[in-house]
Amino acid sequence: MGPRYATLADFLASQMLTIDASTDDGWGAPMSVKGREIEATILFADITSFSARTADLEPSETLAFVNHFFAWTSAEALKHGPGIVDKYIGDEVMVIFSNEFGSDDPLLDAVHAARAMGQYDASSFMPHIGIASGRVMVGYVGTPQGYSVSVFGTPVALASRCAAVPLPDGLDSPVSSYISLPAHEIAGRDFEELIPTEISKGPNGEPYPRPNSWRSIDPRLVPMKNLGSVEVAQIANAAMWLPGQTAEDRARELVRFAAEAGRRWIPPCQVSSSVQPTSHPDDTTTTS
Repeated sequence: MGPRYATLADFLASQMLTIDASTDDGWGAPMSVKGREIEATILFADITSFSARTADLEPSETLAFVNHFFAWTSAEALKHGPGIVDKYIGDEVMVIFSNEFGSDDPLLDAVHAARAMGQYDASSFMPHIGIASGRVMVGYVGTPQGYSVSVFGTPVALASRCAAVPLPDGLDSPVSSYISLPAHEIAGRDFEELIPTEISKGPNGEPYPRPNSWRSIDPRLVPMKNLGSVEVAQIANAAMWLPGQTAEDRARELVRFAAEAGRRWIPPCQVSSSVQPTSHPDDTTTTS
């Protein structure tokens, strides 16, 4: 197992780059290409029906809603393997696993993280999760005005596309969350290795296997934008959470508590929009 890193920037700062070039854009503006190529597994996860679920939330409540999702998914992802969170994009989180980040088996770490996101979904976000592996570039992106570090390569696009693949029609049981990934990545792997049976203790302290709520769905060809048709395998979770408080209500409650504690201020645009227009002294009313 290799060293653990908190961020991609930490990783790059401690590594020899595989490309380190500086040039310009052809018109005099400076640009650089600096990064390190690695083998990695990419995990994308997003919220089911995000737009519909946040349509009635205020902007501050939407922020609380997505940060709740990010806090939970990130904690679950990093609890089950030495991954690095690359970025948060809208309602989507991207996590990277690699031998160079400390994984013995990056794909297995990603699947176990995805399983935890779906199985312990107490707020019923019902995440869509996509996974893909391959050669990627961890590199600096931006300009001299500001750089960040991210991951680039076909596996990134493929994992994102996999997260958007729907379940096939006609399933005989409901599904709360699921994992989609190229079928070849788990070909030959035992299901028990991917989704291990969990062991609990009974009232007498004796261990017993818990029923496994996950099942494998037969692979099928799925057309993907700019990537052609990909044979996709899916692993679906039938267990449903019935939260005592929805994530939407929790977001509303958090913002309300912030206001009551004097930690929320009404933006000027809301103040002005709440003031009803009055008649101007020069306005006249014409009657016939």
